[in-house]
Amino acid sequence: MEIKSDYNLSSFNTFGIEAKAKLFVEINQESEITELFSLPQFKNNKKMFLGGGSNVLFTKDFDGIVILNKLKGIEIIQENSDHVFVRSMGGEIWHDLVIFCVEKGYWGIENLSLIPGTVGAAPMQNIGAYGGELSKTLKSVEAYNIESKGKKIFSTEECELGYRDSVFKNSLKNKYFITAITLELSKVEKKNLKYKILSDFLENNNITVKSSRDISDAVSEIRRSKLPDPKVLGNAGSFFKNVFLHKVKDQEKIQTLTENYPTIPIFDEGEYFKIPSAWLIEQSGWKGKREGAVGVHEKQALVIVNYGGANGEEVLDLVQKVIEAVKEKFKLELFPEVNIV
Repeated sequence: MEIKSDYNLSSFNTFGIEAKAKLFVEINQESEITELFSLPQFKNNKKMFLGGGSNVLFTKDFDGIVILNKLKGIEIIQENSDHVFVRSMGGEIWHDLVIFCVEKGYWGIENLSLIPGTVGAAPMQNIGAYGGELSKTLKSVEAYNIESKGKKIFSTEECELGYRDSVFKNSLKNKYFITAITLELSKVEKKNLKYKILSDFLENNNITVKSSRDISDAVSEIRRSKLPDPKVLGNAGSFFKNVFLHKVKDQEKIQTLTENYPTIPIFDEGEYFKIPSAWLIEQSGWKGKREGAVGVHEKQALVIVNYGGANGEEVLDLVQKVIEAVKEKFKLELFPEVNIV
């Protein structure tokens, strides 16, 4: 384990933003964690845990220590005729875990294919896409407390998972280092085709789903057609959360929106109605719009892109303009999914 100084983070964030960390260290073995937690460089500095850097926007250098999770390993720890428990270390690439599972015929995370980032970041965000969400399969999260150096296994309930949210983004933010997660997956077919874009794609391409791999391949193809590759065009995937309005508390607002905008897409999510933020951004005139080195992607309005050479402040400035435009037109507020540093 080597702690490096004045470390360039441009290759550790998918926006490709030039930013430096005062100190930087990679964790490759679980035994290194408690050792690191005891060092003065760790104790006496601000801390940031980093995985794939796919959910972060650096607006300035980080005046502290960045800890990169490089813990590797995927294993089956328990199974019966219907279910299997898969444990993955936090430094694994999320999509690699998906491929491991679908190649074995397991069901549960195939709709989450090609989501960028690492396994350790997945429960922080409660990642979700195409009708799937991590909360539906997450069994436990293993993490080390940075103060006590003790290891805790969090149950699904203790993770307090919400829409792109968890206890690790709120009351326990920067207090635990996530080392591994365990998923409970099905060995019995469990198709999740409720998401219209996915079901339409399968129908239009005459694809009959015979395995979880079929869904994984379809989701991956859809994502590639809509979302830019961060290696080619810097981005952090969906920058904004969708908008949720309470059916009772926001009844007047919902009625006004449907009266003023008859074509507004609204989806029933139980206690709430969901409005896609991509539609709001597009209707506000920002889809495909570019300002200097930054812009809103031409195919997916949720994606903010770095065309090359942009700094974090320029990206943030564009983000704030998009938020203001939507607020002015629809009286709705957008909130970033991305962690702004």
